[in-house]
Amino acid sequence: SEAAELLGLMHYMEGMRLITVSKLVAPTSDENVTVTDTEFSNVPVRLYLPRRAPAGLRRAMVYFHGGGWCLGDAGMDGYDHMARRISNELNAVVVSVNYRLAPPHHFPAQFEDVYSVTKFFLQSKVLSQYGVDPARVCVAGDSAGGNLAAAVAQQLVEDPEVKTKLKAQILLYPALQALDLNLPSYQDNANKPILTRSLMVRFWSEYFTSDPALREAMASNRHIPADSGHLFQFVNWSHWLPVEMRKAHTYGSPVPGGAELAQRYPGLLDPRASPLLASDARLRRLPPAYILTCEHDVLRDDGVMYAGRLRAAGVPVTHQHAQDAFHGALMFFSWPLELAVGHRLFDAYVRWLKENL
Repeated sequence: SEAAELLGLMHYMEGMRLITVSKLVAPTSDENVTVTDTEFSNVPVRLYLPRRAPAGLRRAMVYFHGGGWCLGDAGMDGYDHMARRISNELNAVVVSVNYRLAPPHHFPAQFEDVYSVTKFFLQSKVLSQYGVDPARVCVAGDSAGGNLAAAVAQQLVEDPEVKTKLKAQILLYPALQALDLNLPSYQDNANKPILTRSLMVRFWSEYFTSDPALREAMASNRHIPADSGHLFQFVNWSHWLPVEMRKAHTYGSPVPGGAELAQRYPGLLDPRASPLLASDARLRRLPPAYILTCEHDVLRDDGVMYAGRLRAAGVPVTHQHAQDAFHGALMFFSWPLELAVGHRLFDAYVRWLKENL
């Protein structure tokens, strides 16, 4: 992808997206689940409906795939396998959303798509159509999808038009803040698979713009203007990270950048893009959370800090931290990318859903 971009053949993300295309599978029903591609609120979704007769109203999950807001698809074999297993084992309706991607679509397009689908699905008439219990609906997502799930959960509590309350939010190694890209986890795991620091910086910058000036500023961690320095309290890892994760690192606020980039790309400071910037008052109204973090992951500290802030706000949190795992590990549970850690994390995730959704 880098070579193709340097030669002017294609955008870096277009090259990366070829991986997505190679992993796509058709919406194929089986003896347990009916699978169809459709649209909710003019946004493409892949819908999973259990075939067995329900004992009562069903549970439901609205899922947002990962891929740095630039890659990924609900139709990728890993996401398809995960969604149909959850649908079957929990007898749940699963709505897996295909939101617009960057480039050419930048923030807030991705958020607007997933929010539109969620709000549509939470209507009483839609829940009734699919036999869903309005008291047992959750949002979920991994990586960039975890970011979107957290942002959707926050927005829903502020929306007077939405009467249905979420039962839970599931955030799997989520990206939750774009303010400080030099957290201990960004430093310690800068070159570990499958998400390097440079790739995460690229994802964050592309989420807002394809302007290389922002990418360069983010790479040096000098993209937040001085007059927004008060926001760093929300991502102050010296306060929110446990001692064992701080290790030998010494906290220092990022060096301020100029005001121009933040003025041009205001999403940098928007809680819909960085849910860790939400006020304590907003956090207090959120549903219970399941947060998975992995030790060998640049995004580790985002999830750990959010778990801490939610707990401090009185929100019930189940925080599973996998000491032996890396970013994306939960998806490694089926051939040809099958690892014991993937099975363990996925089984724990499904078990929590069965007990809490």
